[in-house]
Amino acid sequence: MNPNTLIQSWLDRQLPESAGQWLTEQLAKGRSEPSRSNIQILLGLAPRKLGREDLMLRPSDHAAADRARHGWDPTGWTVDQAARIVGLAEHAVTCNDFPQFFTYLCRSADVQEAIALYQGLPLYPQPDQLEPQAGEGLRTNLRSVFEAVAHRSPYPREQFDDNRWNQMVLKALFIDSELAPIQGLDERATPELARILCDYAHERWAAGRSISPELWRCVGPYADANALADFERLIDTGTDTERRAAALALSSNPDTRAQPLKARVREHMLAIEAGTLSWRSLADTG
Repeated sequence: MNPNTLIQSWLDRQLPESAGQWLTEQLAKGRSEPSRSNIQILLGLAPRKLGREDLMLRPSDHAAADRARHGWDPTGWTVDQAARIVGLAEHAVTCNDFPQFFTYLCRSADVQEAIALYQGLPLYPQPDQLEPQAGEGLRTNLRSVFEAVAHRSPYPREQFDDNRWNQMVLKALFIDSELAPIQGLDERATPELARILCDYAHERWAAGRSISPELWRCVGPYADANALADFERLIDTGTDTERRAAALALSSNPDTRAQPLKARVREHMLAIEAGTLSWRSLADTG
C-alpha cells in the first residue's frame, strides 16, 4: 500500500462521517480537476472541516508506514496535517512545476500549514529539488517548524549535503531541540561535525552557559585528544546526566586513548552493554 492510500485509510477510520465525506470529495475533485486553486482550498479549510485532533495510529500502522516508505514516521501528526499532506502529495503527481509551487506554499503558509508542508517532505516527488526550501525551513526561529523538517523524517538524511546536515544539527542544539529524533544521526557523524560541535561547546562554556548532553553523541566516534579532554572535564565536574552522556559517547570511540576514561565510568558502560542506557533513554530522562 502506498503512503497516500495509507493516510486516507487512517483518516477514513478516524474522521466523523461528514468530515470524511468532505475530504473524499476534495481529494476526488483534486484528481479530476488538478489545479492550484483546488489544492489550496483543501489546505486552507482542512483544520476547520476536519479539526486538529491527533492522528490515532496503531503499532501496525507505523509498521505499514515504514514498509510503504522506509523511514517514514507519522508520529505526532494531526488529522488536518495528514489531510493537507495527502492532498498535496496527490497534487504533486500531476503538477508540472511542483518544486516551485511547494516553495510558494511554504513562503505564504501560516505556522500550522508550514508544519504540515514540511512533515510531508518524505512523500513528495522530486525530493532533490525541494531541498533548497527544506533548508529555508531549518532557518526559522520557530522550533515547531524546524522540527517538522528535522525530526522523524528520512528526508534530511537522504537529501542534505554535509554542510546542510551540520548546520541542522548545530541549529537543533542552539534552539534546544532534541537530537534523538533526527534519523541517521550516528551514520552521518563526521570528524568535521565533531570539530564544529566541540567548538560550540567551548563557546558555551566560556559564556557560562549549559550544553545539551546530546551534543557529545556526534563527537564520540571521532574524539581526538582535545575532545577526550572535554570528556574528562564532563567526568570530573559534570552532572550525572553529563557523565552518562560522556560514557555513551566514549562507548563509540575505538581509540585506545579513551580506555582510561571508559574505566572511570564503568558503571555507565555496563548499563550501556545491558541496554538500560542509550541516547534515547538519556533524552527521555534528561
